[in-house]
Amino acid sequence: MTARERFLAALNHKQADRVPIHDSPWGHTVNRWHREGLPADQGPGQYFGYDELMGQGPDISFQFQHQVLEETDTYTIARDANGATRRNFKDHESTPELIDYTIRDRRTWEEHKSRLAWNDKRVDWDNALKANREARVRGAFVCLSNAIGYDRTQGFIRSDWLLAAIAEDPAWVKQMFDTTVDLVIAGAEEMIGRGFEFDAAFMFDDLGYRKATLFSPAAFRELEFPSQQRLYDFCHAHNMPTILHSCGNVRGIVPLLIEAGLDCLQPLEVKSGMDLVELKQSFGDRLALFGGIDVRAMANPDPSVIEREIATKIPVAKRGGGYIYHSDHSVPSNVSFEQYTRVMELVRKHGTF
Repeated sequence: MTARERFLAALNHKQADRVPIHDSPWGHTVNRWHREGLPADQGPGQYFGYDELMGQGPDISFQFQHQVLEETDTYTIARDANGATRRNFKDHESTPELIDYTIRDRRTWEEHKSRLAWNDKRVDWDNALKANREARVRGAFVCLSNAIGYDRTQGFIRSDWLLAAIAEDPAWVKQMFDTTVDLVIAGAEEMIGRGFEFDAAFMFDDLGYRKATLFSPAAFRELEFPSQQRLYDFCHAHNMPTILHSCGNVRGIVPLLIEAGLDCLQPLEVKSGMDLVELKQSFGDRLALFGGIDVRAMANPDPSVIEREIATKIPVAKRGGGYIYHSDHSVPSNVSFEQYTRVMELVRKHGTF
């Protein structure tokens, strides 16, 4: 079967030959694996046989010119296309340090929001369409992909300012969420109209932290639910099932995500309290699940830990279809090549139908 066939079977709660396999090791992890046996001319996807997933979407930035403001041996400070100034470190992988933003309040939003209107420069039409067609020939699972909602908005306004605005000026926050989704839909319509073909929509919206969502389910329903529902309705009208990447503990809004039209949730962070088996039992008839395998178990020196992790989760999650393998976020560099090779062996053993 092709990657497309496996992913679509899972999203439609059907059993294929095995569960789809996809993952996201950090760059430093891949470097370690190359030192430990991963062939120099291969990446993890090729070597371990991941089912190919490709995301494409319009540029939904403010389209500011990228500027490098400072560069040293250890870091680079740059102003990005959203007008955010960040420090990126060269010698380790981490979340960039946020320094400043162009969008600081409602006044600066009103001044610059016109930059989020659709224009033809938001897609590299020739190269992106060529890549889309080539991927489909390979049988890849090709997704419309963008960041939306809270996660997208914190890309151009500081997170603590955004959280304060949710409480103090919710109408403004809703306007920002709506504007982003309007641009995603406008871009998707144009891309589809010009020949792009998508198998699904894979959106990104980090809404959780370690213990709960970053803001209340009531605030989610008021401010973000309408735009997500509008986006999912658009996707379903174009035969695209919907996947949402949302880090942290989002258990409290899973029913709302399903009501909005979400078909699949990823990555199900175990360390934040997301329980793959519980989610399958509670929502598996309505929601496909993508991830949920604890990277801490992968790194444990006792091999029985990861064996138990996979043997007790995947057979339950795959039952009746509706499960896609992925780590519970990204594979860190404390997981050796040998350990991860064992992970892949176990996934194939327990993920076969």
